[in-house]
Amino acid sequence: MYICVVCCFRKRGSVLRLTTDSAASSLSVTFDPTRVTQLSWRPRAFIYRNFLTDEECDHLIVLAKDKLEKSMVADNDSGKSVESEVRTSSGMFLAKAQDEVVAAIEARIAAWTFLPPENGESMQILHYENGQKYEPHFDFFHDKSNQELGGHRIATVLMYLSNVEKGGETVFPNSEEKDFQPKTDDMSDCAKKGYSVKPMKGDALLFYSLHPDATTDPLSLHGSCPVIEGEKWSATKWIHVRSFEKSTRHAPSGDCTDDNENCAQWAAAGECLKNPTYMIGTNDELGFCRKSCEACST
Repeated sequence: MYICVVCCFRKRGSVLRLTTDSAASSLSVTFDPTRVTQLSWRPRAFIYRNFLTDEECDHLIVLAKDKLEKSMVADNDSGKSVESEVRTSSGMFLAKAQDEVVAAIEARIAAWTFLPPENGESMQILHYENGQKYEPHFDFFHDKSNQELGGHRIATVLMYLSNVEKGGETVFPNSEEKDFQPKTDDMSDCAKKGYSVKPMKGDALLFYSLHPDATTDPLSLHGSCPVIEGEKWSATKWIHVRSFEKSTRHAPSGDCTDDNENCAQWAAAGECLKNPTYMIGTNDELGFCRKSCEACST
């Protein structure tokens, strides 16, 4: 993929434009860095106000609404996806570039983060109802298996698709800024335990799970506070240190086999849905884990 970044200065500020040129698509995307505010340096966290339009938020919800399933977590030892009371939301994964709206959002994320689109996982849409939450956790991996596919998650872009009447904040319990943030009456008790971000429809939160030297950042611990009133919709894009789509080692064989010893474990962890390009393949290219994904033709 060819990426060109142009900075255009205007009377009201500056605008960055990302132009991509590939066999699959050609997009020109602009974003306004004047809408971005640094929230914290330890961990590195930034908020982009009105990153999505109301129409884009509503569109993502419509795509997901009738396909939601119980959210899972990755087991720290095996890397497999398991149910847990730590995470009580429901969710689903969109396909990469599923439609023009999704493709435009993904290109905008790449423009903002300066991280290649191919390093990103498929976008996950999450729905939290009253009392639902995600306890504080890390987005980087503890098991070796998940790190083999794209390496650690370096960054997360969390997009808020709805307002929440009360609760539902994103909280960083270990943030060095937590003691400097005023604790107001409209914050939930959970939010007051760290540095918190209130969900606002259209806003996007970018935070890094790794330091600039690629070591894991323990201060990136974060969670989703329980929803107290209303409901919460969000979209998550996890971005890895390497391509999450292609292997750099070898091409897959044409036989109905797995071309990586970790395929079965990845399939059990849900990668057939989250990363179908690598696992199953496309119309033009075979994937590497077709057997474990039960995608071989009979």
